[in-house]
Amino acid sequence: MTKQGTRYLLMLLLFFVFQTTYAQLTDLARLEYSFIPKSNSEDQYTRLRALLNYPVKIKKDAYLIVGAEYNRILLNLEQDYPFDTSGLNILHIIDLNLGYTFKLNEKWRFGAKFNPRIASTLTKSLVSDDFFINGGLFFVNDRMKEVSLKRPYRLILGLTYNATTGLPFPLPFVSYYREINETWSFSAGVPKSNLKYSINNKSNIQIFVGLDGYLAHLQEPSIVNGQHVDNISMSVIVGGLGYEYLFNRHLVGYLYTGYTFRLNNVLRNKDRDEIFKLDNVNAFYLRSGIKFKI
Repeated sequence: MTKQGTRYLLMLLLFFVFQTTYAQLTDLARLEYSFIPKSNSEDQYTRLRALLNYPVKIKKDAYLIVGAEYNRILLNLEQDYPFDTSGLNILHIIDLNLGYTFKLNEKWRFGAKFNPRIASTLTKSLVSDDFFINGGLFFVNDRMKEVSLKRPYRLILGLTYNATTGLPFPLPFVSYYREINETWSFSAGVPKSNLKYSINNKSNIQIFVGLDGYLAHLQEPSIVNGQHVDNISMSVIVGGLGYEYLFNRHLVGYLYTGYTFRLNNVLRNKDRDEIFKLDNVNAFYLRSGIKFKI
């Protein structure tokens, strides 16, 4: 793949990953664990994620949402590399979540989100390259509670901006969820699409395809293959099976397991061009957690 093509793919995948923005508007709390072992190696990727949002009612059907999210990424690079990897073992991604949502009319709801982000190794004092600005505007047509509809649905349209893509303009976002009947439903969009089967009112299983990844600044850059390395990124396309258990209407436990169709863990320069590929071998994928949602 050409350098331009590789960079475009990175931008596209990071854009897809960012689309969890709307989901975070409805998640009040989340604790999550992700794990990918590297094939034919002792290297591992582990991510610990914690999210907390607090909604403040401004008026009827209008809320201000204030919160934060923390991701601790452990790369555990145990394989022999031709450079020092000690500065790559732990990455920190910290988001401040500022959101606002209100009903436009009986059919549409508007949501906006602003996300200042720190994504860095944090081995030294903060610098400007550690900071990123993300945000989005969303319009939601939620027809899930209309008893007159045989197949209720939810449509989300929006525009998002993500500084990690390197694109100086907003990108469109579309997500569509629909109930087929009492037991089957599907969701089409990014970062996740699925086909879900409800076993009962407490449990459901699903087939899913999803995207995951990150981009972070290295505060202690190194020289690799004679070139300066400033950033690290990972992009993953994964598919598999998922299980969710509803403790009640708002509290959900979940477990997703599968296999990566594409895994790309790369060291990059200041312009985000690829310098060294840490891994591109597909592997087992596991993600589990518990969330409290609106």
